Amino acid sequence: VQLQASGGGLVQAGGSLRLSCAASGFTFDYYAIGWFRQAPGKEREGVSCISSSGGTTLYSDSVQGRFTISRDNAKNTVYLQMKSLKPEDTAVYYCAATVLVGDLSAEEYDYWGQGTQVTVSS
Repeated sequence: VQLQASGGGLVQAGGSLRLSCAASGFTFDYYAIGWFRQAPGKEREGVSCISSSGGTTLYSDSVQGRFTISRDNAKNTVYLQMKSLKPEDTAVYYCAATVLVGDLSAEEYDYWGQGTQVTVSS
C-alpha cells in the first residue's frame, strides 16, 4: 500500500497550489481519501475528504471556499486545489485512505502518505 503526496512548494500569500495523492497497492475506488495537515508545534488537522465515488466532499471551516478536493479513480489519484493561500496554511500536507465513509478525523484512516510541504509567505 502506498500513498504518494506531491505538489507542495513555496508560494506567496494569495497564490495557488495543487496537491496530488497517487495511490497504489489497494482497491482505490473502495476508499475515501482525506487530506490532513500539520504545522510545527500544532496538532494534525483534517482539511478535506472525498468519498470513494467522489460524490461527497467535506471541508474544514478554515479552508471552505478556498480549497477543492477531487478524484480521478481511473488514475488512482486525488487532488487538492488550493487557492487564496494564507500564511496560516503553511504545513506538511498528508493524504490518507479509509474504507469508512470518511470524515476529518485522523483516527478513521488506515493508510497514510509521507507528506508534502506547503509554505505560504506573507
